[in-house]
Amino acid sequence: MSSALRPQAVLFDLDGTLIDSAPDIHESLNETLASYGEPPFSLDEVIGMIGRGVPVLIERAYAALDKPLDPATRDKIVERFLKIYNPRAAKLTTLNAGVSDATRLLCEAGIRIGVVTNKPGAETAEILTHFGLADLMAIVVGGDAGPPKKPEPGLLLLACERLGLSPADVLFVGDSENDVLAARAAGITSVVVRGGYTSIAAEDLGATHVIDRLDHLLTLIGAADDERAAE
Repeated sequence: MSSALRPQAVLFDLDGTLIDSAPDIHESLNETLASYGEPPFSLDEVIGMIGRGVPVLIERAYAALDKPLDPATRDKIVERFLKIYNPRAAKLTTLNAGVSDATRLLCEAGIRIGVVTNKPGAETAEILTHFGLADLMAIVVGGDAGPPKKPEPGLLLLACERLGLSPADVLFVGDSENDVLAARAAGITSVVVRGGYTSIAAEDLGATHVIDRLDHLLTLIGAADDERAAE
């Protein structure tokens, strides 16, 4: 199973890929900003800020407000955001189309699945449990696992190491440029799902494959098998 389209494991990004978490992030960010006397952002504006973890989210918000932000103040605001976000991380969040079928059918096919995300591990575990996905996961690597966050490759390489797999035996499914860059740097074949948290068209992200929804991943892998059988 060394072929990229015959993976031994499929790793998924979380926000924008498995789940639409933007509504909860949006409300939590605006509540955080309000506590510091700052004005709110629209949902679309916040979607444009998502990616690379909470500290970068806060940095992008203050850059949009044209307000200076030193590291110590940023860290205090990050802590405030997490206190607001963590208890309600799945209040407005929903699963993206095709996620339930894709994750279940991959497991039934004997392909291990996991999540590699910049979101902290505790919040990730809570969300996966909320949606009944936690027990399906062979590996979950959060953004606080140790290595630098995506677009650096460290979190993906850590997941491969814990699974005992070469990057060549893994697919990574994401929705943004950070996901594609991390996969490329790790030597992992990448798949992008349309409609994620990026302003760049899916075809322009540089992924190996582009799909419309998560359950189309099964068709992608199955199509590869059909092509081999016809050779």
